[in-house]
Amino acid sequence: MTDSSFARRRFLNLLLGGSALAAMPACAGAPERSLRPALRPAQPVEGIVSRAGLGGDIAFAVMDMRGGNLLEGQGANTALPPASVAKAVTALYALEAMGAGYQFRTRLVATGPVVEGVLRGDLVLAGGGDPTLETDHLADMAAALARGGVRQVTGRFLVWGGALPFVPEITDDQSPQAGYNPAVSGLNLNFNRVHFEWRRAGNDYTVTMDARSNRHRPAVSMARMQLASRSTPLYTYRRSAGADDWTVARSALGNSGSRWLPVRHPELYAGEVFRSFATAQGIALQAPVVTQAAPVGQDLVTHRSQALQEVLRDLLRFSTNISAEAVGLMATTMRSGRPGGLAASGAAMSDWARARYGMSSARLVDHSGLGANSRVSMGDLANMFRQAGGAGTLRALLREHPFRDRNGNVINNPGFDVRAKTGTLYFVSALGGYLSSPGGRDLAFAICSADLARRARVAGSGSDRPDGTAAWAGNARQMQQDLLRRWAQAHA
Repeated sequence: MTDSSFARRRFLNLLLGGSALAAMPACAGAPERSLRPALRPAQPVEGIVSRAGLGGDIAFAVMDMRGGNLLEGQGANTALPPASVAKAVTALYALEAMGAGYQFRTRLVATGPVVEGVLRGDLVLAGGGDPTLETDHLADMAAALARGGVRQVTGRFLVWGGALPFVPEITDDQSPQAGYNPAVSGLNLNFNRVHFEWRRAGNDYTVTMDARSNRHRPAVSMARMQLASRSTPLYTYRRSAGADDWTVARSALGNSGSRWLPVRHPELYAGEVFRSFATAQGIALQAPVVTQAAPVGQDLVTHRSQALQEVLRDLLRFSTNISAEAVGLMATTMRSGRPGGLAASGAAMSDWARARYGMSSARLVDHSGLGANSRVSMGDLANMFRQAGGAGTLRALLREHPFRDRNGNVINNPGFDVRAKTGTLYFVSALGGYLSSPGGRDLAFAICSADLARRARVAGSGSDRPDGTAAWAGNARQMQQDLLRRWAQAHA
């Protein structure tokens, strides 16, 4: 996911093989066969790179899918942050460990018997690591509990997220308000984001914090907002024992608006939302209490996610960080047991990538690519795409990469097809995937531009869009498009 973007299908409309590559030349020689007469001559690589004016490191590799030959490369052995292109590695890792049909389960568990509508024991909302659980799903679970005949619970209402290790935030170099950098748990809701909305009321504001999704907008109290009379910082955050405490600069609000903020108490967040739906069904529950013990008892209601293949399709399309982390953590858990944390799970995936695809450069600190300390070479990434492309599974999960002209308008028929995963951090831009040339030749490629010195100066600044980042990213994307056009023309 980018440092500043997030989406997800219908709900997110609301949320606004082989060995490592040998040493590679700076630039390959002439095309392997004559260009088609209809194509213009390919641009020189040197001109494409220099025109972008990006600074820092620029690396790329493009390979023939059939023979595995490196056709063009520059800095292809240089290990750089892959950003969200790392999610393609995660998708392959999860498919191998979990299987395409795997479904995450979220359960309501009774620790005692249900006698004449009375649960004589505790009710546990038990997460199974599902990163796609939404408020509407909890409403459906509460309705199913009532339909099953439960009218009363004599014991506690517990929430359990121990199916995965708790991660308070994916990385520590983002602004506190970055909704794409939430906590990760075995019990997640709405991608662990809470909706903050404000409206001017006379000389003051009314503010709300809620867990909205398509059908419901339950208010929550575990996330609290106070207005502060200051100009900077825009937001501050403090994690207390049972709440997420926020402040926002009053002067920055304007008349009205809204945004999604990260949740760092995901179990309590889900528990509070479920409790409100249970109350609406006539089932009174105590305030949720986090339990560390895996629940033992009778499953009363089970919600199942979509099959993993569909979860991964959305993950790669919308670049949802929490989905990548939850999927990667679960894959590690199923392969070798519950990891000690996110870094340990990233290391386990790196070991797998080296063994499975010969990615000797892979040093991944997470599964989403949000951590800028991850490293992999473009040669290794392109080779991974090439090897995985034989099965066709990964290519089918990637979205069609749009091409735009110099004015930003979409080019509907560029003459070739690209299926790829993007990756963007501040002063890091990556792209990797597959290119089908006009002549039908299939290529695998990976590109990365990274000015890590400039990134270090803005990381953790608290700004949603530090100066210079938008223009730099636009130039990097234009360079990627120019390189892809060159490869489509030169290797038809």
